[in-house]
Amino acid sequence: MPAHEGHPGHRTYDAVIVGGGHNGLVAAAYLARAGRSVLVLERLDHTGGAAVSTRPFAGVDARLSRYSYLVSLLPKKIVRDLGLDFRIRTRTVSSYTPVERAGRPTGLLVGGGERRTREAFARLTGGEGEYQAWQRFYGMTAHVAQRVFPTLTEPLPARDELRRRIDDEDAWRTLFEEPIGAAIEDRFADDLVRGVVLTDALIGTFADAHDPSLRQNRCFLYHVIGGGTGAWDVPVGGMGALTDALAAAAREAGAVLATGHEAVRIDTDGRGAEITYRTAEGEGTAAARHVLVNASPRELAALTGDQPPAPAEGAQLKVNMLLKRLPMLRDDSVDPYEAFAGTFHIAEGYEQLAVAHAQAAAGALPTAPPSEIYCHSLTDPTILGPDLVEQGYQTLTLFGLHTPARLFDRDNDAVREELLKSTLAQLDAHLAEPLADCLATDADGRPCIEAKTPLDLERDLRLPGGNIFHRELSWPYAQEDTGRWGVETRHPNVLLCGAGAVRGGGVSGVPGHNAAMAVLEALGG
Repeated sequence: MPAHEGHPGHRTYDAVIVGGGHNGLVAAAYLARAGRSVLVLERLDHTGGAAVSTRPFAGVDARLSRYSYLVSLLPKKIVRDLGLDFRIRTRTVSSYTPVERAGRPTGLLVGGGERRTREAFARLTGGEGEYQAWQRFYGMTAHVAQRVFPTLTEPLPARDELRRRIDDEDAWRTLFEEPIGAAIEDRFADDLVRGVVLTDALIGTFADAHDPSLRQNRCFLYHVIGGGTGAWDVPVGGMGALTDALAAAAREAGAVLATGHEAVRIDTDGRGAEITYRTAEGEGTAAARHVLVNASPRELAALTGDQPPAPAEGAQLKVNMLLKRLPMLRDDSVDPYEAFAGTFHIAEGYEQLAVAHAQAAAGALPTAPPSEIYCHSLTDPTILGPDLVEQGYQTLTLFGLHTPARLFDRDNDAVREELLKSTLAQLDAHLAEPLADCLATDADGRPCIEAKTPLDLERDLRLPGGNIFHRELSWPYAQEDTGRWGVETRHPNVLLCGAGAVRGGGVSGVPGHNAAMAVLEALGG
């Protein structure tokens, strides 16, 4: 098989990249376009990692973003630099959060224009105060986003340098020094509004609003700085459209993408390296000047024989669904096509989130599991076949919070089913018809719904503990031993280009870009 079609061949590469997820493909494309020889070793039979589109339901023409699903942190610079044929679409609504007040179903719709949002706040809270507080708070985060986001593809700034760039001491204290819960409670009075704000601090992060470690602050920061605006957009054609475009860019630039090749060991003396890989036919080796590892820090340690990092733990339930139609809502003042167009929050009031965290921390499933839903097909119907679009089918992606991996240890299958049932019951409480009545069925007559726990993600994608960020998110500034780009390891020619790098996490390509820049600097170009 020719080398460019996926066979390593026999040569020494400037860079061997372990793992063909989106960050590894970004690095491969940059290095190959710079004229460097590049080999990507991917253990699966396809590239893309967690950023893939698949047809999970038998005989159904629905191509879903199965794991990663929204885009915010991908810099336009990467799309431009690599000439990617990739587009995103902005959602028309930011969020809808249903709630029952005084025995009446109501909710908060954010989006559809400033006037409608202001009126929605007034209906829910009875005045202008919460909306004005919302405007001030997100005006502050927008300022921070404009200052911080451009630094993600630059060498790591020092802490004081980033503080000077932000040039807002109140914002710095709020986001970088004090638990985000303090700011939320100080600025907002309504429990539902407080909860909507807090959710961005808890996506994939198991923490209380007042956790002194500030892990919730770091999560919040990355969720509000994307693109310099904090907007979360829908990838046209599904997330696989991005990784397909990245793979094409890397290939066209001359990189060799070898699928079905699992790296099992890295031997390095700091100047050169030998990577041992395994295929269906046996073992082989590849030589490289630099090795970029697009995997977790735990996998990196296993490959190099180093001391592994502290265990990571994921804390989310991921559910993919296909519906024959969107369900009607108990709050009949809102059109389901608007309510589901953005982020549909479920059981995410401020106190509900606190109770759910406390229950999970005590080792029990939350009695009211918090979650949020996204309907990608409303923004991008191309992920559905024409017949499904004509019949009104829609996708739903649910992301559950406060479900740490430890809760599934006793019986992953049984706990998954129990949690899925109670999570959907929380959604049904706000619907005028059961969600089960709206679910499509596959070619075998089974409901089109699949759920993934942290243990499932660890098994399927080798995410450590099912953690979608590979480990706790880091601050986007230099700290002890972070290196110049935040991708360096104790081995001078081995770099970490996955989500566990400094400024990693999410579908961003940032670690891949930064690892490529570090290699090019080392190679003198």
